[in-house]
Amino acid sequence: MPLKDQKPVTLFTHSAVASLNHLEMMVYNYVIKNRDKVIYMTIRELADAAGVSTTTVLRFCRKLSCEGYSEFRVRYKLYLEQNEPQQANFGASEIISFFRSVNNDEFDQLLDQAVEIILASERIIFVGAGTSGSLAKYGARFFSNIGKFSNHIDDPYFPVTNDMAKNALAIVLSVSGETEEILRFASQFSLHNCSVMTITSHEHSRLAKLADFNISWHAPQMRIAGVYDVTTQIPVIYILESLGRKLAKKIA
Repeated sequence: MPLKDQKPVTLFTHSAVASLNHLEMMVYNYVIKNRDKVIYMTIRELADAAGVSTTTVLRFCRKLSCEGYSEFRVRYKLYLEQNEPQQANFGASEIISFFRSVNNDEFDQLLDQAVEIILASERIIFVGAGTSGSLAKYGARFFSNIGKFSNHIDDPYFPVTNDMAKNALAIVLSVSGETEEILRFASQFSLHNCSVMTITSHEHSRLAKLADFNISWHAPQMRIAGVYDVTTQIPVIYILESLGRKLAKKIA
């Protein structure tokens, strides 16, 4: 059967990737960044390269609806042949994988649920620190342009008061979802009966579990010298703009 006539292979759906735990995400990150190597690797070689056990690799395969590693390798090869560019620029494969994982009704419905929560709130407070703080400012401006009153806080030690939290929704941005200052800040909003929505890179993070509603995105984390986080923020911008455009249709 010609390749173009084959049924498209779906592998890294948003729900499947969201179900991965920390160790399984290590396998996912290695697979996405080393796609040309993985299809020729044994399960032991992949486990060693990703720094996990073969049992973790098997769990990873099963969460992608593969009975075992052999089936995963075959399906992954077909997935690459059908979906991936033969020569991608640096980092492009990670971004392409993200967009393929969210290009479905399931993720669209998740965004719809988030928009209903936003609509029910009188005002929006975007929260973040560092790069996420810059995106919080962008999100507040984008939503304000649409007509939804929003502001931003990029100082995790900013005092949270009852007046601030009343009838508000805090949208907290964090790559890891494990930053202690942001966790403390989000907890303060919850203590003041303010609804908390989080946008994080993993739904199993402490921040995601603390939230009333979470939207997770998935891309390999990258750090320079083990300290400076240079993880792509394209998924966050996409989510913010998608929420904003859906919101605009509701309040037009």
